[in-house]
Amino acid sequence: MKPIIVIPSRLASTRLPNKPLAEIDGKPMILQVALRALAAGIGPVLVASGDAAILDVLAGHGIEGVLTDPTLPSGSDRVHAALQSHDPERHHDVVINLQGDLPLIDPSCLASALLPVAQGGFDIGTLVAAVETEEEAARDSVVKAACAFGEGQAIARALYFSRRAIPWGAGPLWHHVGVYAWRRDALARFVSLPPSGLEKRESLEQLRALEAGMSIGCVAIDEAPLGVDTPEDLIRVRQALRS
Repeated sequence: MKPIIVIPSRLASTRLPNKPLAEIDGKPMILQVALRALAAGIGPVLVASGDAAILDVLAGHGIEGVLTDPTLPSGSDRVHAALQSHDPERHHDVVINLQGDLPLIDPSCLASALLPVAQGGFDIGTLVAAVETEEEAARDSVVKAACAFGEGQAIARALYFSRRAIPWGAGPLWHHVGVYAWRRDALARFVSLPPSGLEKRESLEQLRALEAGMSIGCVAIDEAPLGVDTPEDLIRVRQALRS
């Protein structure tokens, strides 16, 4: 495989305006995320954005930026458009879509996301972490993955994703971490499809892939990294880095 990491990013955010440029430990958040991606050492790092102000902060850090159409409907569309522009000859056959609001992501986790694609034959690889509390399980903003790891099994097939706590009954619940390793052909197919019924109902893009018959493999990591969606999240992340 020849992976590349692409981070989609945009300034428009209803809950936290100009979120990618929010300062965290002396650097804009998008730069914090991109530097962690670079530290993973698994391939080049691109930031895909329709906002030139986001790309301007990358200068001098070994991270390239691709200016994409600001009207693209989703991060997946931005990732695909950036790949088409940056790598039209398709040297990279796998792309990791890393969300730009995960400034505390452990770089080693990105290699883990590749395992389902590299070893399991899945179309898409992603990450999950055990849900730790009832509050986490009940929170709509925490996406849960229905998957079951067998004894000694490193990769589990994702059967469904929901904002509700699934599955029912005794056993672990899995918090989905928004990192995807796509086979490039799978990503191209995905962005060509219209939003699916379950995707619109749950407001979860990955359900479009499942409804289209694509396979998603999950790898468990120790804990879900803190994401930044609100001003309160930003405070928590700043405090975590200080400590």
